Amino acid sequence: MTEAGGPGWGDEPYAGPPPTARYGAPPLVPGALPGLHPHLPPGAPGPVPWPLGPVPMPPGPHTHPSGPPGPWTGPPGPAPWGPPAPWGPSWGPPPPWAVPPWALPKPLPHDVPTPFLLVMRARTWRWWQPLLGLFLFAVVYTVGAFAVVFLGAVAVVSRGAVDLEFDDLTDPATLLITNLSLIVAIPVVWLCWVAAHQLPIGSSSSVLGRLRWDLFRAYVPLAVLALGLGIAVQLGLGVALDDGAEVTGPVRSFALLVFFVLLTTPLQSAAEEYVFRGYLSQAIAAWIGRERAGALVAALLTATLFSLAHVPGDLLLFLDRFAFGLAASAVVALTGGLEAAIVLHAVNNVLVFLLAGALGEGVETDATVSGWSGLVVVLLDVLAMAAYVLLVRRSVGRRPPATRTPAQDLRLRPVGAAAR
Repeated sequence: MTEAGGPGWGDEPYAGPPPTARYGAPPLVPGALPGLHPHLPPGAPGPVPWPLGPVPMPPGPHTHPSGPPGPWTGPPGPAPWGPPAPWGPSWGPPPPWAVPPWALPKPLPHDVPTPFLLVMRARTWRWWQPLLGLFLFAVVYTVGAFAVVFLGAVAVVSRGAVDLEFDDLTDPATLLITNLSLIVAIPVVWLCWVAAHQLPIGSSSSVLGRLRWDLFRAYVPLAVLALGLGIAVQLGLGVALDDGAEVTGPVRSFALLVFFVLLTTPLQSAAEEYVFRGYLSQAIAAWIGRERAGALVAALLTATLFSLAHVPGDLLLFLDRFAFGLAASAVVALTGGLEAAIVLHAVNNVLVFLLAGALGEGVETDATVSGWSGLVVVLLDVLAMAAYVLLVRRSVGRRPPATRTPAQDLRLRPVGAAAR
């Protein structure tokens, strides 16, 4: 076939689509006037008309009602044919795949909304999994903590400080080594979740599988208010009730002690909460399988173990640590995660360590209680923790956080099955 407009044009009628190019230029606009086409050089012939004739246009608002085209006099407004249809594939969304529960991303994989202490009872739950996790924790944490203490002691001795006392937490080196040996527990707990339960490492953080940093900002002022006021009253009464009390601080290297306290004590507190109010409480509640009964038994058992782990010297110290464990379990139940408990633990420890370093051992705190004055200190400590729990409860009433995991449809479907 010859080119349109060339020699022999018209010998064989063209029945295909309109020409797409001429003179090597982009497509020509049918009906454009000669000399006005943007792709034609000056003096070039105009575009070749389409041999099939003008394209008929259906009647509508684009034609003048009297016949010939003219200015549009119809009613203003949107086009009568409506907005254009949204572009997209006509075959719809892809079919759901049968993904095993352990491969599901966050949030935690549960068929129904699940409270924090029953997170272990996911679709992969087996009764022996907490036993495996606890055994793994005991072995790995023992090795890790021993390595930290050994390396820390070697580092201290190599610098000439041979008088390291592991029972004096106002010594910066002792505090640092002790806190680091406890911080090791955080990655070990994460390892237990992955290895024994095939669940995300944040399973002991909250019902969302992660720490909610906005709750830290909300609860730190509450803890400082409640515990700070309680400790201030304790110190005042301790000095008033004990004639021999005197300020002997600040301790040696107090500035370094402050730095290590602020740097490592919040992580040390978080590590203890990951173990006692996190993995251990969740294991106990998962074995019981009932929400309220599991929460009560877990709170009592972990508070007892938490108190014994701090090696209390008498009944008063045991009761003080026991009450602390109950308060931490209470705020965990209120908020669905460890954030409020970590804040309680961290603020308490930071204040106690800083005051102990600033005042010395001559003033009695909740770390050294005895006699009637010790009983008063413990009672005030318990009242301060109870005040914090009430403040958290009030905050939860105003802006309730998530206390249950989001439910997911974990039913396995064949590939290509439609979602219901």
